[in-house]
Amino acid sequence: MPTPVAVKLDADVHSRMKALAEARDRSPHWMMREAIYQYIEREEKREAFRRDGIRSWEAYQETGLHVTHAEADAWLAQLAAGDDQEPPECHN
Repeated sequence: MPTPVAVKLDADVHSRMKALAEARDRSPHWMMREAIYQYIEREEKREAFRRDGIRSWEAYQETGLHVTHAEADAWLAQLAAGDDQEPPECHN
């Protein structure tokens, strides 16, 4: 069940929202819901990426396992050339 939420916008943003909604044949309510949905989706992905980076850094600090820049670059070049390869093995 949707929960009503009040959002206070300054007059300029509100008029811009109304104009854009009109141009897109949508309601301002739909535009705000869509904007919030897209923002949350994007920020959740950004947060997951940040957490993955922290976990990777912590794992590297604990184990020392890594691939060199040259190894990663060679692997990416193979992928770019259409040669689907497994990533290089991590090592100390």
